Amino acid sequence: MQELIASSELDYRSETYKHAFSRINAVVIEGEQEAYENYLSLAELMPENKDDLLRLSKMEMRHKKGFIACGKNLEVTPDMVFAKQFFAQLHQNFQDAAAEGKIVTCLLIQSLIIECFAIAAYHIFIPVADDFSRKITEGVVKDEYTHLNFGEVWLKEHFAESKAELEEANAQNLPIIWSMLNEVEQDAETMAMPKDALVEDFMIQYGEALGNIGFKTRDIMRLSAHGLKAA
Repeated sequence: MQELIASSELDYRSETYKHAFSRINAVVIEGEQEAYENYLSLAELMPENKDDLLRLSKMEMRHKKGFIACGKNLEVTPDMVFAKQFFAQLHQNFQDAAAEGKIVTCLLIQSLIIECFAIAAYHIFIPVADDFSRKITEGVVKDEYTHLNFGEVWLKEHFAESKAELEEANAQNLPIIWSMLNEVEQDAETMAMPKDALVEDFMIQYGEALGNIGFKTRDIMRLSAHGLKAA
């Protein structure tokens, strides 16, 4: 892993940093919006879990407001056009799965892939963030583990009948994460968030989630490797 740049070496008010922040900040804002909408969709698909899912969706909206405040604090306008495009493929895949009533695929996309991606990004960002953003992000990370846990618990309880769909959904959606990371590699580097550190943290989070659901080590390695060459 590359040595991380100390936060004291970053000029948060420089135009270079603010340009990168405008894109990364937009990505996390849009990510929380996507999560909010996805949990509302899941609440319709899973009426027996509706209260829990509505609670999770409200938490995501709180996170979105927090990250909007991070941008305002640095006087940065988030590049939401970029962020919408950034999430377009995962967004479409979730919508398609929801329309077909494929709860397992929806949970893998939102509760595992997106949440693990978010947790990894926040872990790498916190040590190099400005003070305001650090406080906001530290609070968000605690919540994200709750969201990850919901998907893990449900999928573990339904593992036997979900396994084949999980493997198919993993093959379809995990490669998208690697292409997404490539899209923001330069911006993340500018913010002292090396891509190899992001990949490593994501692989740890995602591998642990797959293990908690019921996959064996050999399966986890095989599933995690999908699309990794692109990274």
